[in-house]
Amino acid sequence: MKREFKMVWNVPNTLTLIRLLLIPVFVLFMAQNRMTAALIVYVSASITDLVDGYIARKYNQITDFGKLMDPLADKLMILSLMIGMLLKGIVPFAAILLVILKDALLIAGGAFLLKKNKVVYSMMLGKVAQFIIVIALVMCFFHERFAAMGLPLHLILLWIGIALSIAALFQYAWRNMGQYLPFLRQKGDRKAG
Repeated sequence: MKREFKMVWNVPNTLTLIRLLLIPVFVLFMAQNRMTAALIVYVSASITDLVDGYIARKYNQITDFGKLMDPLADKLMILSLMIGMLLKGIVPFAAILLVILKDALLIAGGAFLLKKNKVVYSMMLGKVAQFIIVIALVMCFFHERFAAMGLPLHLILLWIGIALSIAALFQYAWRNMGQYLPFLRQKGDRKAG
């Protein structure tokens, strides 16, 4: 019993829980229009995401809890900030809708594969998309400066990140769901008959 508790309460999982707990903090700061404080908390939470993954891999502290909660924390963090930015008129509704639909499909596919005892690991394209979206959301805090320049760099980068995340969804589907969805199989993979 102690071993299970020790495996769950390691440093990476603790950082993931801290990231989850920071979500309502930056949401509250945004609601109070304390944007600098919200930015600091959001960036701090984003840094825990980088650190927990590094520690988990380097020190072999990868757990089932971490595999589930780390991506969930990432998704909740991004969606919470995007909704806050939407309410402030900074991020368009279409961007949030696409992210929600993409995440719903990703979660549904992951749950389906988990029932088939297949664990889906993150791929580089998804990590790059996530990084770009996080940077774009940080840039959203400075949207007025971009508006003054006449170039909405924060939105351009956000749309690039969203496009890459949708491409990553198709990559995940292609690599992990092909054996279950015949239209995703390559010609050489089809059974003769």
